Amino acid sequence: MAQTQQVGAAPPSLFSSNSAPVSTPTPAAQATTPSSGGSGANTFLMTASPVRNRRSTAEGYKPKLISTIGAKPACLVNASVTYVGNDQIYAFGGFDQFTDEVYNHVLRLNLATRQWNLVDNYGDIPGVRMGHTACLWGSDKLLVFGGENEHRQHLSDVVIFDLKTSHWTQPELHGPTPRGRARHSAVIYDDKLYISGGQTGHETVLDDICFLDLKTWTWSRSWRFVCRYDHASWIWNGRIWIFGGINEDMEKNNELYWLDLRGSPGFETAMAYGTGDRQLVTARHKFPPSGAGPPATGSTGYTANSSVQSYPSISSSKQPYIPPGSISSLRFHSDPNLPSQAAGMHFHAFSSGCMLDFVTPAELSCDTSLSSLELDTLRWQKLADGKDLYNPHFRWHYCTMNSEGTHAWLLGSPAEAAADGNGVNPGEYLSDVLAIDLRKYGILGNDLASDPRSKLPSSDANVSSHLTGIGADLSLTFDQPPESGSGADFIITADPDDMDYEASLDRASTELASVSRPIHVHRFILHARWPHFARLWSAQMIEFHTKKMHIPEPYSAVRAFLYYLYTDSIAPHPQTGPSLNDVAGMLVMSNIYDMPRLQLLCVSRLGRELDIEHAAIIWERAATANEDWLKRRAAAFCLQNWGRVVRTAGFRGLSHGSIVDLCSEPDLDAKVVGGEELEMMGHHRAFTSGNRKRSVGSTGILLAGEEEGDEDAEDDGMDVN
Repeated sequence: MAQTQQVGAAPPSLFSSNSAPVSTPTPAAQATTPSSGGSGANTFLMTASPVRNRRSTAEGYKPKLISTIGAKPACLVNASVTYVGNDQIYAFGGFDQFTDEVYNHVLRLNLATRQWNLVDNYGDIPGVRMGHTACLWGSDKLLVFGGENEHRQHLSDVVIFDLKTSHWTQPELHGPTPRGRARHSAVIYDDKLYISGGQTGHETVLDDICFLDLKTWTWSRSWRFVCRYDHASWIWNGRIWIFGGINEDMEKNNELYWLDLRGSPGFETAMAYGTGDRQLVTARHKFPPSGAGPPATGSTGYTANSSVQSYPSISSSKQPYIPPGSISSLRFHSDPNLPSQAAGMHFHAFSSGCMLDFVTPAELSCDTSLSSLELDTLRWQKLADGKDLYNPHFRWHYCTMNSEGTHAWLLGSPAEAAADGNGVNPGEYLSDVLAIDLRKYGILGNDLASDPRSKLPSSDANVSSHLTGIGADLSLTFDQPPESGSGADFIITADPDDMDYEASLDRASTELASVSRPIHVHRFILHARWPHFARLWSAQMIEFHTKKMHIPEPYSAVRAFLYYLYTDSIAPHPQTGPSLNDVAGMLVMSNIYDMPRLQLLCVSRLGRELDIEHAAIIWERAATANEDWLKRRAAAFCLQNWGRVVRTAGFRGLSHGSIVDLCSEPDLDAKVVGGEELEMMGHHRAFTSGNRKRSVGSTGILLAGEEEGDEDAEDDGMDVN
């Protein structure tokens, strides 16, 4: 779904003609992973466990700022901006608030070349519009619905843009056409286009939901849902979710609504032609331009096709039906990580079972961040501070994501930019793109986060297993001695768990070093699933001849790593799933052996399940694995809960150097505050407003230079209806 936001300024013309190359800031240096190399023409050197890099010289991940060239579009209001794959973003329509001109231009941005181009399009070209939605359908079509035309009439037509041929078509629709609307939300799921909310004539805010069956091109009836516009909607776990936007009282809010789609014939049954309640009227109108003269055209010379489907301004006597599924809502009263919806420019998107909230700078200074709401636990988390994401000298007007949910792009311009020698002000155009790799913040992506266990049995042999498919069967053969008939033909040993973590660095060269009990595995599985082992085996190292390998890592982490090779899962499980300690060790191993998928899985789980007992360990392992985001997140958690963290076994198990490094994380002016003093400061907060304010965490860490919040005055909870 394309997110649209109104901007504060628009240029007198639609496009920028400046095509001179613009210098692009280079991203921060990326952390390099240890790798093995060759020595000599006939010698191949590969150790079982490459030496880990204890200190990272990388500055951490920074989103890439891309300055574009070519026919840059103006900062239009309520256009649609959609990422369509292959490093391409399409922009369509929009409104110039200074010239009152509404457009139907199609523009394409190639992210690889940074070039904007005006697309020549053909066929049944749609009329000019703003406040519409454009959804990527399949991989090569944009499905455009609704919007508001140049006559301020609200549309309910559906037009399809073929990305390969640049050809527009308008399908023949059946069933009860929904009311024309703008600034609604739209999402495609299971060959259905779901439409909810929006604005219509007389500034009416709609509260209905319906869908278009894309197999039969038949509209469903409309059901009553939630009154919203400028909101975001998505479908996950059999529900359609809605967050943000503006309600009928013209207020921004932080309420979350969801409607169950599963188990309802009204949502699950395909709409057949000729069915449905004809409670709404379909009308086709020709809207002539105001005054005499030829039809309205844009700067490209294309005639605006004003043959549209529009709902009459007079409401039908029937109201939308009560939906067949249950509707639930949740209002957040207060949360330390809850971003205020009233401040900043918000973009809401869905990925990996989470609702992401990009809080970007607005005209006034405000707190900015990237936060996520986990839909399974309904818990907010702050993934990154705005200072680590957004340049304060830029304003962002649109946000779009790829279908995998791993990358996001913000489109905007400098907040204050001087005109160049040609009189072109870069701040008046969508001149810049902020490319964000969400995987750097622990976001798995929709493919990895999807749970196939809800659709497929574990396996024919192990139906009750928590694992899926062949992994459930292979897990039965893991770490079983050959005499049991398992077919194991390789032995791996590790360091005993009770040995000091740092001592493993010196133990590798000690012949008399103790080792753990053997782990029985199959070299075929290791060869297929572990690239490092495949290279080692192909080079016929000593392990090739002895059928044994020692990995100088803790036994539990090595065993969990090998179990992952068999099952492709690091999910928690009471009996077989790895603990957080194990996952932290696997994170280090994934960095050592250059296994990015496992590394992403580990970062995501450690970031989501960060707790008191494991915070220090996760911080230390994240530093070892050069995972800057997770390291900063764990460090902040440790400082916020310092009194409890320092009493855990994980903290006491850190090396002396790691403890010193962790204690060096706070600001230079920070100090530890006792419980009584902390309570007293909370009681006398009102009397210290004239002094320099500092934020005090609930665990006794006082950080200087920050503004003191008033979250404690609010009820810490949430309402569920």
